[in-house]
Amino acid sequence: MVDISLTRIYELIVILYAVSVLLYFIDFVQHNRKANKVAFWLLSIVWFLQTIFLFLRMWETDRVPILTISEGLYFYAWVLITLSLVINRLFRVDFVVFFTNAIGFLIMAIHTFAPMETQTSVEAERLVSELLIFHITMAILSYGAFSISFVFSALYLVQYDLLKKKKWNKRLMRIEDLTKLDYLSYVLILIGVPLLLLSLMLGLIWAYIKVVDFHWYDTKVLGSFFMLLAYSAYLYVRLRRGIQGRAIAIWNIALFLILLINFFLFGSLSNFHFWES
Repeated sequence: MVDISLTRIYELIVILYAVSVLLYFIDFVQHNRKANKVAFWLLSIVWFLQTIFLFLRMWETDRVPILTISEGLYFYAWVLITLSLVINRLFRVDFVVFFTNAIGFLIMAIHTFAPMETQTSVEAERLVSELLIFHITMAILSYGAFSISFVFSALYLVQYDLLKKKKWNKRLMRIEDLTKLDYLSYVLILIGVPLLLLSLMLGLIWAYIKVVDFHWYDTKVLGSFFMLLAYSAYLYVRLRRGIQGRAIAIWNIALFLILLINFFLFGSLSNFHFWES
């Protein structure tokens, strides 16, 4: 019962860590200080919980817990969070903080879900299954964000066409203004990209643990990474090159077609997706 409770707390730490990374990403792209502040406090909670477990482990073993792979990963993740919090508080170098915590999240996820030498086979199998659930959940959430973003872009094109043709009818009045449609589409992609990134990180951990003949050139893996790069390129051209409006809406619709191809076609061609558990 105690081991199960500790496992749930570890999983809660990973969830809080994922939300913190997501908010840091939003701040990194959008310069959103409110998101940065919330991310900092979530990261502080993660650090506090990790520190408690670290000292409990030290008290239990009467040594610094770094001698096993599991202990080393945990301590490594704790060091990364500690350094990132110090950097955030003293230097405000958000670029470094974001990527440091992306690495820290990966390490913490490996520690939490990968079968280690101190776990029984039953516990390890259960954790691997829960890792798959986290991977799929984040992937679906990112797909949902991209899908709704596509809807906003499609509505943008409809509204743009109505305005261009000067069709002042009830349909025009019921659709939001172009600026709002464009912004909401962008925000959803801003949320979907880090969710997809975190999902891929967890999925790779699961694949290396569970899939015997896992290969990087699997169609689903390559398709997912291509989709991540494509949506990241969307953010780049929008933020760095200032491309907005109709052009970026068309791009987003094309990206959604890539999403559908990756989900239905590449998934069916994959060696382990849709059937491995």
